[in-house]
Amino acid sequence: MNQYQSILVEVSDHVMEITLNRPAQLNAIDQQMHEELVDVLSSLRKRPEVRVIVLASTGKAFSAGGDLNEVFRIQADPKVRQDFHETGRLLMNTLLDAGVPIVVALHGDAHGLGANVVLACDAVVAARRARLSDTHVVAGMVAGDGGCVVWPQAMGMMWAKRHLLTGDFIDAEAAYARGLVTDLVDSPEDALPGARAIARRIASLPPLAVQGTKRSLNRVMQQRAGEVFEYSMALENLTLLSKDIVEAVNAFKEKRKPVYKGE
Repeated sequence: MNQYQSILVEVSDHVMEITLNRPAQLNAIDQQMHEELVDVLSSLRKRPEVRVIVLASTGKAFSAGGDLNEVFRIQADPKVRQDFHETGRLLMNTLLDAGVPIVVALHGDAHGLGANVVLACDAVVAARRARLSDTHVVAGMVAGDGGCVVWPQAMGMMWAKRHLLTGDFIDAEAAYARGLVTDLVDSPEDALPGARAIARRIASLPPLAVQGTKRSLNRVMQQRAGEVFEYSMALENLTLLSKDIVEAVNAFKEKRKPVYKGE
């Protein structure tokens, strides 16, 4: 049934499997992937046979996060900037509004927006060496596209501040201890089978009961998002126009230490 360019979608035995499929770009979430994820998640309302989702990825990394190559286009074109804001808002809200549980197979690193997508889901099966981080501040941006919502909900405010204000990563074993990861497996190859096993378990249960419980639990996060998300997204948009974000991207590409001026 796959009709997308940057993701793969298959449905079998009440389980929808969505696979990020830009391995050469470390599954960075560009505008197209944003839109395709929103589209497939929005389609769930018309797919009553789907009772659970497995979210997986291809290649070495789960997702490197947002695509930094789009920074210059965003700064140069107000329409691109508006689209970026709107799809970012839609993606997180659509994840939080999904009516069925989502189980993540975290075989490799997830950074920035990639980590926030993971933490907006309902169970995370992670390989021990996989890492999570929200690197927005390192890239010169406010952690606006969900980090200020999902990290505190998962690990508590103080630990969330520790990681969101530094961009430091947390490995899967520490993430398991802090509440960011629900299940640990030994190798990257074990993550997808582990996620599929949980998905099959969920799919075997009464769907109305599961879906009502999922929606009730997510109401807490949706209320939190209502308080924080639009504000943090607006602040992120301001930093997208800063000189510091250009310096961050150029320094990364040139493999040098950045010099920030708060401009």
